[in-house]
Amino acid sequence: MTTFGQLPRLAGIVATIARYRLDAIIDGFEPPRALRLLRAVLPKPSADVAALPRGARLRAALIDAGPIFVKFGQILSTRRDLLPADVADELALLQDRVPPFPGEQARAAVEAALGAPVASAFANFDTTPLASASIAQVHAARLRTGEEVVVKVLRPGIQQRIRADIALLRALGELAQRWHPAADKIRPRDIVAEIETTLENELDLQREAANASLLKRNFAAGDDVYIPKVYWDQTRESVLTLERVRGIAVDDLKALDAAGIDRVALAEKGVRLFYTQVFRDNFFHADAHPGNIWVDPARKQNPRFIALDFGIVGSLPDADQFWLAENFMALFDRDYRRIAELHVAAGWIPKTARIDELEAAVRTVCEPYFTRPLSEISLGEVVAKLFSVARRYQLTVQPQLILLQKTLLNIEGVGRLLHPQIDIWAVARPVLAGILRKRYGVRHAWKQVRKRLPEWLAAVPDLPDLVHSTLQRAAAGELTLQAQTAALEQNERLARMQRRQLAVLPLAAASLVSAALLYAFDTRGALWAHVPVSAWIALAVSAITFFIAWRRAR
Repeated sequence: MTTFGQLPRLAGIVATIARYRLDAIIDGFEPPRALRLLRAVLPKPSADVAALPRGARLRAALIDAGPIFVKFGQILSTRRDLLPADVADELALLQDRVPPFPGEQARAAVEAALGAPVASAFANFDTTPLASASIAQVHAARLRTGEEVVVKVLRPGIQQRIRADIALLRALGELAQRWHPAADKIRPRDIVAEIETTLENELDLQREAANASLLKRNFAAGDDVYIPKVYWDQTRESVLTLERVRGIAVDDLKALDAAGIDRVALAEKGVRLFYTQVFRDNFFHADAHPGNIWVDPARKQNPRFIALDFGIVGSLPDADQFWLAENFMALFDRDYRRIAELHVAAGWIPKTARIDELEAAVRTVCEPYFTRPLSEISLGEVVAKLFSVARRYQLTVQPQLILLQKTLLNIEGVGRLLHPQIDIWAVARPVLAGILRKRYGVRHAWKQVRKRLPEWLAAVPDLPDLVHSTLQRAAAGELTLQAQTAALEQNERLARMQRRQLAVLPLAAASLVSAALLYAFDTRGALWAHVPVSAWIALAVSAITFFIAWRRAR
């Protein structure tokens, strides 16, 4: 759809803003003169709207504007440090109290998805929804085998409405890509594509079921979070059936206190769970607002979360995961130069940037925060400010990090709601440090070598063919003179390396294979750092011979 074709939808959004007079809900807001003139000609809100408190007006406007705007309101509701209490309370209702659609429509949708009457799959199906959100609503049911379940059903016509909003965002993204002076760094098309992918995934309830299944498997060995069981026979793309769970909403502080839940332990556990999901599993629940997080009332001193709604999950490429983890550690250590160096090494900022200037800019942002008690510092806010400052140095926006940043802000919002004095830095640092030791330590590297060794050995016989192929291309004129020269030099180097390494590479490879076998099967020998000493010796021999081969190739 063209940008011009989006004008009716854009006009509808502007009309919604005018209908609810959202320009008047911000304390002390003085609009520019042009907007003041426009305000003068706008009609006054209806009596019903005028009687609503400002938070209720904002909530109603977001519901009218559509699912994407409801999602935005849900995110805002977790930032009570940024919003007045009355507005935050109203926006919190967006998490599960969007006006429902008729239950009979839900029943018909379930039957259409399953291809059979509801009675064939469920002993009973309650047409009164338990909860209703922007994209789907949830109904209680009981399977014919007796298990209590909840059935999540997509709203009728939701796919078409979301795709229309995405088309509007895409058109605006095209305009930004064409006219914004920093479009190559902001990458508006990529950001819209990321939002589009996230929402399209949320519309596929079978994908959500798979997300829930993987999260359940990741935390099967612990007792910090409970993930409901998926009933696959009653799950389709537009219908999801899960085990019914009961708990206390994480933002219902009175109920948590009445149940005797240790809120301090719960808040700290939530922060640890976030870093575990991101840096241990590289698979995290990315819609962690209070409506999707409950607390098990049966667990008081060792509280446990119950996670719901798995439509939005996130993961990062391995490289970004590493650079992000290192940035967090440098931030914990207040090592500003390391932060600057990491941004350049990760490719987020051009290598032409001056490290000393970037370091000074990072220090300027971070030092005011560190004058406060650590319990008052928002890690998510610091990270957002760092990205903002880095844009002055031609930061290339990483769309995959946007979801992570939003999730971090959500988790911090929940943590501070449970325990306002939580020291997020003190809780997060040891968790992240421990995960990094395991993930990027010697033992992990050794496992990766063992995994890749067959692939590397299989590639060795192909080297002569690759050299021959490159020479043929050069002879056929397929390479430029410069490329030919480089290729010939490379081929000569490879040939020299092969000749000089031939005597030692078999020993190096054999030693490496021996080390892997000893690590796997030597269960009776002495251990050092949980690894058999015999494997260490074989690895040392392999390392020495590989080093000799490397020296000979120079």
